[in-house]
Amino acid sequence: MKLTEAEWSVLTVLWSGERFALAEVTQALKEEKNWSRNTVHTYLTRMAAKGLVAIDHAQEKPYEAAVAREDCARAERQDLLNRVYGGAAGDLVAAFLQESKMSEKEVERLRKLLDEMEV
Repeated sequence: MKLTEAEWSVLTVLWSGERFALAEVTQALKEEKNWSRNTVHTYLTRMAAKGLVAIDHAQEKPYEAAVAREDCARAERQDLLNRVYGGAAGDLVAAFLQESKMSEKEVERLRKLLDEMEV
């Protein structure tokens, strides 16, 4: 499941709560993207057709995410890993570690994770 930047924006709003009215989604995206009500409605409808958004018009607040944030994040990580690093997780981790400053807490968490994986 490859999401566009716009789809990420819509889903980020939907992941922030349980159910939303069109006006609520529009307001959140107007602040970030300056989208009109019609644009937001079009995205929600198209994303529903793709199985990303659930719409229940019997509800006062009909819109909710139909996919979990972690599932989308996992798919994005897997895509990056395969596309850029040929599936080599160690190369991906090494690149992040070399290019990012990590706090002691993050380093300790990474060590713990590696120990638990028995790498």
